[in-house]
Amino acid sequence: MDIKDVRDKKVLVVGSGISGIGAVEALCRVGAAPVLFDSNGELDKAAIEGKFAQGVTADIVLGELPDRIAEEIALVILSPGVPSDTEFVNSFRRKGVAVWGEIELAYRLGKGRVVGITGTNGKTTTTSLVGEIMSAYCSHVDVVGNIGNPYTLTAPDAGENTVTVAEISSFQLETIDTFKPDVSAILNITPDHLNRHHTMENYAAVKESIAKNQTKEQVCVLNYENPYTRDFGGRCPARVVWFSSARKLDDGLYLDGEDIFLAQDGRAKRLMNIHDMNLVGVCNVENVMAAIAITQAMGVPMDTILAVVRQFKAVEHRIEFVATKRGVDYYNDSKGTNPDAAIQGIRAMSKPTVLIGGGYDKQSEYDEWIEAFDGKVKCLVLIGQTRDKIAACARKHGVENIVLADSFEEAFSICVERAQSGDAVLLSPACASWGMFPNYEVRGRLFKELVNQLEETE
Repeated sequence: MDIKDVRDKKVLVVGSGISGIGAVEALCRVGAAPVLFDSNGELDKAAIEGKFAQGVTADIVLGELPDRIAEEIALVILSPGVPSDTEFVNSFRRKGVAVWGEIELAYRLGKGRVVGITGTNGKTTTTSLVGEIMSAYCSHVDVVGNIGNPYTLTAPDAGENTVTVAEISSFQLETIDTFKPDVSAILNITPDHLNRHHTMENYAAVKESIAKNQTKEQVCVLNYENPYTRDFGGRCPARVVWFSSARKLDDGLYLDGEDIFLAQDGRAKRLMNIHDMNLVGVCNVENVMAAIAITQAMGVPMDTILAVVRQFKAVEHRIEFVATKRGVDYYNDSKGTNPDAAIQGIRAMSKPTVLIGGGYDKQSEYDEWIEAFDGKVKCLVLIGQTRDKIAACARKHGVENIVLADSFEEAFSICVERAQSGDAVLLSPACASWGMFPNYEVRGRLFKELVNQLEETE
C-alpha cells in the first residue's frame, strides 16, 4: 500500500502510548480515518482523547476489537510495545492487510535526508550527539524515534532540506518495510530483549534490518569490536565505515591510547584527545567515534564535528554525574537496563563503588556484568524482581558484600550509609525498571532527587 492510498480509509493504530498518538495525528493529516485500539479495556477514553492535538479525532476502541471494524481495516500501524508476531497481528496479515510500525509510517510521510541509529547500547547518546552536530551545520534537524519524540509528529512537516536523526529500537525495526536511511549505524549487538525476540539470532537479524534497503550509495557505520556487527559487515548492502576502540584500522575511526584517529586512503590523522570531551568511559568514546563517522558521511566538516563533540555533555541517565555529597560522587546510569550497558557503567568508575542493581527480569544472564566489577564494587545493593537471581550470581563469582532492599528509597539509604568519602555511588541496574517504575527516566530522576536532597554534612 502507498501512503497516498490511505485517504478516507480506516487505519488501525494499535497502542495508545506516545507512538500511537503520534501515528493517529499523522494519519489525520493525510486524510485517513484512524481507529485507535488498545487491548487494555480499563483505560479512560477521555484521557486518551485529551492527548490528541487540537482538531485530531479518531475512533477509540478498548478491550476487544469487534469483527465488523476489523473487516474494514485497510492498514495496521503497530506501536513499538506491541509484538509483531501475535495472532491478533497475524490475522490481519493473512487477510492481506499491510502491517507497519510508526517508523515506516513516518518515513513514507517525510522528505529530506535520514540518519538511522540502532544498537543495544549507546543509541541515545550517539543520536543526541549526531543531532547536535547536524544542527550546527544544517538549518532544519529533527531528532526523533526511541529517544522520546515520535517520528510521526515531525515527518509531515519535513521538507527536502530537513535532516531527520532517528534513534531506532529493535521493537521499531520489526515493522519497517521501505525505510532506507542515507546513513545507518549499528553501534553494538549484545543480549537484550530476549523475552521478545527469543533468540540472539532473531535479535541480531532485527538490528541488522536497519540497513536492509540500503545500497552502496549509502553508508552503514559499524563497530569492529562487536562480533555481531563485524560479521554483518561482510554482508551489509551499504558501504561500511568502521570504528574501533581496541585496534588501529587501515580505514575508519579508532582509539589509540588516549587519542582518536581517522584513517583514510592509507593515512591516519589524529582528531582529538579523549580528555578534550566531557563524556567518560570507553563506551562513550565508541559513541563519539560513531557520531563522527555518521556526520562526516552526512557531509559535515570535521572542524564543526569536533567543536560540537568537545562541548557535548552526557545524556541524562547515561553515566550522568549528579553531584558530590560528603566526598562521595553520585552517578545516574539508570539507562543501563541490560548487563552489557551496566558493564560500561562500572568500567567508567575509577573509585571504590557502591552499586545499585536489579529490577525487571528480561531473562538476562549476569555473569559478565559481575565479572566486570573487577574489585571496584565494595557493596552491591539489589532491588526488584531480579535481586535474588543477581545475588546468587554475584556470590558464585565471589562477591559477598550484598544487601537486598525492599524499595528504591531503602536501597539509596543503604548506599549513603555504606559509601565513604572518596567512593562513588552508581545507579546502573542491568535491568529494566518495569514493576517498580514506569520507565528508566522516572527511576533516574528519583535517584537524582534523593542525591540532591542530601546535606553536605551530617
